Amino acid sequence: MSANGSPTGQQPTATYDSAFLKACRREPVPHTPVWFMRQAGRSLPEYRKVREGIPMLESCMRPELVTEITLQPVRRHNVDAAIYFSDIVVPLKAIGVDLDIKPGVGPVVERPIRTRADLAQLRDLTPEDVSYVTEAIGLLTAELGETPLIGFAGAPFTLASYLVEGGPSRTYENAKAMMYGDPELWADLLDRLADITAAFLKVQIEAGASAVQLFDSWAGALAPADYRRSVLPASSKVFRAVEAYGVPRIHFGVGTGELLGLMGEAGADVVGVDWRVPLDEAARRVGPGKALQGNLDPTVLFAPQEAVEAKTREVLDAAAGLEGHVFNLGHGVMPSTDPDALTRLVEYVHARTAR
Repeated sequence: MSANGSPTGQQPTATYDSAFLKACRREPVPHTPVWFMRQAGRSLPEYRKVREGIPMLESCMRPELVTEITLQPVRRHNVDAAIYFSDIVVPLKAIGVDLDIKPGVGPVVERPIRTRADLAQLRDLTPEDVSYVTEAIGLLTAELGETPLIGFAGAPFTLASYLVEGGPSRTYENAKAMMYGDPELWADLLDRLADITAAFLKVQIEAGASAVQLFDSWAGALAPADYRRSVLPASSKVFRAVEAYGVPRIHFGVGTGELLGLMGEAGADVVGVDWRVPLDEAARRVGPGKALQGNLDPTVLFAPQEAVEAKTREVLDAAAGLEGHVFNLGHGVMPSTDPDALTRLVEYVHARTAR
């Protein structure tokens, strides 16, 4: 049984008919559902207040704090879904990888993975390793009621990039050198990360998450042929591992316009699109049978309201013929975004698309 009392593998009854889940299933909706990547974060003064003095990874391991942060944008913006507050490196930290999230830098790995012997750092993830996740999702689903909760994880390629580089990178030279120079080691690394990622998503679904998103944030650094050969098998393994639960699976990356078809092929039910490709063109690239998510440029929110509404209409018009559409930004909410601009955007999309 899941934390919300529904049998594992079935949608929680309270959220099943929500606009968000209907759109993910490509069913008729009362309005286009809206949520934002990084909707719980530094753009909110209430977030900065509760996080003050608490390191990022520690904040991800406090169930009451995770619950409060996850709920903040739902209360403020009236979004159609909550996304679980965490970080993509949490499962790696949980299995003992020596890493930290350094302010202004990002995840930094003490001992990067460069050799086969280094793979020993990556043991299997068990539910006990992340018991705080199960506890937090139980608290959240009780509070959210009919609002769906999205669980998430980092995709194998993006996690591998951090692990091999030792931290954020713009060129991924070490990761790509392994991918090209030692394809067997690379494949084994991604396969192990696929198992860890799948286990992390299973914990979230079994605790009550109504959908999951796989963030392949850095996949846009790859050529399509390299993605198909060296990344697609691991991402597909993750999606297959959670398929039997019956929850919508979302796949998102940045700068992935040339990869959209492949990302859908990996097994997602919903393909996230950044702001570079119009949604009607994205639908052509992805092909039938998938919903799309996106894709307002996050920087538009710094413009006057009239401009925000004009650009939002462009997104909605491009989405008019889609089988299913979840409105989102083309990347995460920027920290200096005015929260009121997000609230107004939700109101505008709901009003503009009311059926």
